[in-house]
Amino acid sequence: MTFLSGRAKFAANPISEVHRAAERLTKGGSKVLRLDTGDPAVYFQTPKYIIDAYVEALRDRKTNYSRAEGTVGLLEAVAHRYKRMYGTNFGPEDVVATAGLSEAFFFLNNALIDKGDRAILLKPYYSPYYTYLRIHYGSELLGSYDEEKGWDIDIDSIRRLLVRQKGHGRIKYIIVTNPNNPTGTVLSRNTLKEIVDIANDHGIFLISDEIYDEIIFRGTTFTSMCKLANGMPHMIWNGASKNMDATGFRVGFVIIPEHDPISEEVKGAFSNYAVSRLSINTPAQYAVAEAMNNVVEHRRAIRSMVREIEDRVLYAAKRINESEYLSVVRPHGAFYLFPKMDMKAMRFKSDNDFVLSLLNSTGVQIRSGTAFGEPGHFRVVSLAPKEILSPAIDKINAFCKKNAR
Repeated sequence: MTFLSGRAKFAANPISEVHRAAERLTKGGSKVLRLDTGDPAVYFQTPKYIIDAYVEALRDRKTNYSRAEGTVGLLEAVAHRYKRMYGTNFGPEDVVATAGLSEAFFFLNNALIDKGDRAILLKPYYSPYYTYLRIHYGSELLGSYDEEKGWDIDIDSIRRLLVRQKGHGRIKYIIVTNPNNPTGTVLSRNTLKEIVDIANDHGIFLISDEIYDEIIFRGTTFTSMCKLANGMPHMIWNGASKNMDATGFRVGFVIIPEHDPISEEVKGAFSNYAVSRLSINTPAQYAVAEAMNNVVEHRRAIRSMVREIEDRVLYAAKRINESEYLSVVRPHGAFYLFPKMDMKAMRFKSDNDFVLSLLNSTGVQIRSGTAFGEPGHFRVVSLAPKEILSPAIDKINAFCKKNAR
């Protein structure tokens, strides 16, 4: 018997044991090298012009509740950004601001999922997708990315799901992360078009999480889903955390650009949920609007950051691939690596066991692949400078060798 609701059990953190162990080490005076959290603002200062806009909003006493869906200035800035970058023509009325994208996950599942409803997730997936779906008593259908094909989506895995699922519960949505967390994959236009066709053919609401859409490495082309899904119900997710290097501002936004009956219903539900929680951080909205509108300053900041991130990510990938026990696919965006472990060659029961043992033995903190639905892997966040990445990867590679069978 428990006092908690049935939903509470789904809010469990799959990496809580590792966090507790890291806290014990830190409290005991040990140094922990954290390569587990995707927070660029730790290593790259939020650009001064954004900070100045935040301070100006505070000085102008813009500290009241804003419009529930977001300030008009922010929503117009989002619409202008997408028109400038992708040639879209939606308006501010098609955008809802959220407290980071975490709140968007909550709104989405509250709006669409009843008990017994399904959603298609592609593993490895960003773990909160799974958590919020389950909290709302939905269940996942798992398609997959194909590691042997550079972590491209395995389209056949989705088609097989749809055949098996026929007549066994309604599939409400499919979500694609591009660039991907945790693999750093940037999906091709052809792959995205296949996803659009599947969603359209089966009447499934399509969501594209594009929070890293400007963290793209040289020689790689990013295609937004909004370029391909015209005329069908879909939603784009984005925000300030990664591209604007402002994770703590907690400003996300969802775009529902179409005006078909399903899109209008979803838009209305998101607006109603926004009203129920009043508003998100008001001065941060003014700062993020400035971040998008000041194109010259933004381009200068993002180009510098992305060049440095790419250098660090590719350096870390090269060093990890030097290990005979690990292999990693080259990323093309974001700032993650998702190495595969040779589990048969090492003395570990699971990737969770590996991650916890690594932390306790070396002080290097990473995240297990199981947390992303893909056992036998782990995620490395490659935001730290090389003087931190290098000794951390040395420790990982040496630890693998020390624990070889």
